[in-house]
Amino acid sequence: MPGKSDSLLVGLSMGTTKTTMIVAERNPRYPDSIHVIGFGNAPSKGISKGIIVSLQDARQSVTKAFQEAQSITGISPKRLSSVVVAFNAMDVQSEATHGMVTLGGRDSKAVETGDLNRVIDRARDNLALRSNMYSLHMIPTNYELDGRAVDEPLNMNGNQLDMWLQTVAVPMTYVQNVVNCVQTSGLEVKGLVLKPLASSLGAVYEEEMRAGCISICIGGGTTGIVLYRGGRAYRVLSIPIGGDHIRSDIATVLHIPYGEAEHLKKRIFTTNSEDLRREGIDADLASQAIVARVEELFGEYVRNALAEATPQHFPGGIILSGGVSETPGIEMMLEDILQMPVRKVVEPVYKMPYGLDNASYVSAAGILKYQILTEKDPYLFMESDQLLPGLSKDSEKRARQEKDRAERRDRERDRENDYDENDYDGGTEIEDEYDEEYYDEEDSHRENVGELMRRLTDRFKKLF
Repeated sequence: MPGKSDSLLVGLSMGTTKTTMIVAERNPRYPDSIHVIGFGNAPSKGISKGIIVSLQDARQSVTKAFQEAQSITGISPKRLSSVVVAFNAMDVQSEATHGMVTLGGRDSKAVETGDLNRVIDRARDNLALRSNMYSLHMIPTNYELDGRAVDEPLNMNGNQLDMWLQTVAVPMTYVQNVVNCVQTSGLEVKGLVLKPLASSLGAVYEEEMRAGCISICIGGGTTGIVLYRGGRAYRVLSIPIGGDHIRSDIATVLHIPYGEAEHLKKRIFTTNSEDLRREGIDADLASQAIVARVEELFGEYVRNALAEATPQHFPGGIILSGGVSETPGIEMMLEDILQMPVRKVVEPVYKMPYGLDNASYVSAAGILKYQILTEKDPYLFMESDQLLPGLSKDSEKRARQEKDRAERRDRERDRENDYDENDYDGGTEIEDEYDEEYYDEEDSHRENVGELMRRLTDRFKKLF
């Protein structure tokens, strides 16, 4: 969990498209107020669909972003070297468990920090994670004191404390690779945050979180979703579709290299169609490919992931961010599909420097907000310290305990013959909905694009 060290806050956002280091300074009089003083940007290399695929290339991107941030701010590398890192992961498991402890027998007792730790342990005992999963975030979503809902139970009197804990877990190997990449770049990992959560913190205002809302951030390789109720994140999802898939679609239907397709993707809706045609570009075909992919993302994957979400539960609506969110008409399509109001993010919640003041940099701003929030309330987004080298002397012990606990649960399930590996649902896990072959096989990809384009010609004409 990030701790307060000096007046600086430093974050590192590792995405599919870019790697960004953000540096902010606190206001000594108002600790919640920060001022962004510099940043470093580098194209992400060695990262595909949000996942590190080449440690050496990813390390070069981190180093370049770090060096640029140091050059812009003029701050010594040592003071900038302790960072909170935002990263993506496939196979995100977001699962709710319940814990209960008694406080004072017949006589009521004020809730103390030790009681909160006990009820968290009880909730974790009921958690069923696979043995290779790492508990990245533990988020208390609801408290009850003697059966009554409370926002903050600490120092309140009662006899029984109940808590519902949302655990966000990712495969351990992803965490190990991120930590290894950052540390071998000469930096210290002060904390970790999943990018969908960081993006939501950088895009959504607190009143929207309290009202209940859904954050959707469409990045280069993934789309992150976070559901909020009562000011707390209670579900986190990651879908392996993003802007890079749109680029691939354009390259496929127009038979052009990826580099040209990426450039065209960024200018297709800002350049006159006749100008594009004079350049030999079929603007209509390219636009239809974009609309088709976005329709697939929203109409199939996002709608399925949010099947139980209703407008009544989320009066704050949908907050849409990420680079792809700047596509004209995209919010109309999302409103039509999910039948919910959509607010498209124009700029992050914190005032950002020129060039970072747009929806593409919400995760960088979110890392800063994450650090502020966790310092104010260490129980808001609890991090597991079971694996990170150097962050805790007890990390190896905790890792062994977590592994033993998971293996014991697996043995019990096997004995009871009620665990089917092929039908495993994982609570709110959605990984089985995706077919990796679909994203990797060019022929299947090209066939899917053509089908989607045919279905969406009418919609395209209506929107554009």
